[in-house]
Amino acid sequence: MIVIDDKTISDDVVEEQFVCDLNACKGACCIEGDFGAPLDKDELPILDKIYEIVKPLLTEDGINTIEKHGKYVYVKEAKEYCTPLMEKSKGCAWLAHDEKGIVICAIEKAYRAGMIDWKKPISCHLYPIRITKYKHYDAVNYERWNICKAACRNGKALKVPVYKFLKEPLIRKYGEDFYNTLELTVQAKFKK
Repeated sequence: MIVIDDKTISDDVVEEQFVCDLNACKGACCIEGDFGAPLDKDELPILDKIYEIVKPLLTEDGINTIEKHGKYVYVKEAKEYCTPLMEKSKGCAWLAHDEKGIVICAIEKAYRAGMIDWKKPISCHLYPIRITKYKHYDAVNYERWNICKAACRNGKALKVPVYKFLKEPLIRKYGEDFYNTLELTVQAKFKK
């Protein structure tokens, strides 16, 4: 375990290897699961603001779900706000498809097209890292999910640890100083 300020990072975040392989999984993390993507409270007004811009990229089921249930929902079991799940088809109501038919985040698609300046919810950007907030610290953990087997194989082949694959979202969440400290700590702790 690594502790940096009020963050506790599991060793799996630095020891396990991972690089998404969308050609293999087809974006299954946007489809599978019991709840939508976890949302920070400061992300809720952003979803309100960008909905009309992103709407043309959403599926019909996604639009119908959002207009019926809202742009986000409170999930009692998870004790947090999440993106809504579509009623008819499976998956996050905010999903879209790319030109190859692979499921992607419609928000990220809009971001890449220059339509908005927000990439996507931080929980999605950080996946497979999951953050659990406690009163005095954040627990930063690597979440194993069988749908990501190809990403694990890809990461091992490329020799890319989870934290390096997720450098951009880790900096987005905690800042460059945090990431630089994490890298220095990893180099010192796991020196062979």
